[in-house]
Amino acid sequence: MQFNFRDRTILITGGTRGIGKQISEDLHELGATVFITGTHSEEIQSLNKEAIKLRQKKKFFVLDFLNKASVNNFIKEIKMNKKIDGLVNNAGINRLNNIQNARAEDWDDMLKVNLTAPFTLLNAISPIMIKNKFGRIVNIASIFGIISKEKRAVYSATKFGLHGLTVGCSNDLAKHNILVNTVSPGFVLTDLTKKNLTSVELQELCNQVPIKRMAETSDISSVVIFLLSNLNQYLTGQNIVVDGGFTNV
Repeated sequence: MQFNFRDRTILITGGTRGIGKQISEDLHELGATVFITGTHSEEIQSLNKEAIKLRQKKKFFVLDFLNKASVNNFIKEIKMNKKIDGLVNNAGINRLNNIQNARAEDWDDMLKVNLTAPFTLLNAISPIMIKNKFGRIVNIASIFGIISKEKRAVYSATKFGLHGLTVGCSNDLAKHNILVNTVSPGFVLTDLTKKNLTSVELQELCNQVPIKRMAETSDISSVVIFLLSNLNQYLTGQNIVVDGGFTNV
């Protein structure tokens, strides 16, 4: 058995950095045509030029879920595709604050990016998948959609809700050979994590994880790839927690 995505087209939101970038690169290496979204127009232009130069099966799109016009333009463009085999709802934001100090603006923005955006894309792309009688969808949530901690009430609300969306959609779409699952990463060693934490803080965090290290982005990507692949024929509506055992402690 091996992964083969040569005839597959996969859309990954928030795919220009971190976990999304890893998923995009791994899928492309396995032969997929990948549609990748990001928020910075200059970066997207540069990435498209590079992809054309290198003859890669990549296409980058500007998509800002906090900008209604950007969302509408993207949805109009993506609906023109007759074939989208996979969707990874990876884009997300997290603004930390105690509930008593949380701003309504942060609540609205996190809902738009973390929950409304996946709904919008599922609503737009599922008809294409239904017509083709095939689809694999992965919603990237978080361990804070299972547990929570200080200053994460709003973030947790969106991620708990995201898995609820997964479960509901899985029931709607299973009869069309469309499988929908959630992947909930724990602590992941991204560039942003390295930037925000000192080496001492990183080690303290690792010590809390039974496997004694943070996840690499590839640890998350490998699970997502299985869920998107033809090897997954029966798993749907599930939340796969990739946290090195942290939530079991």
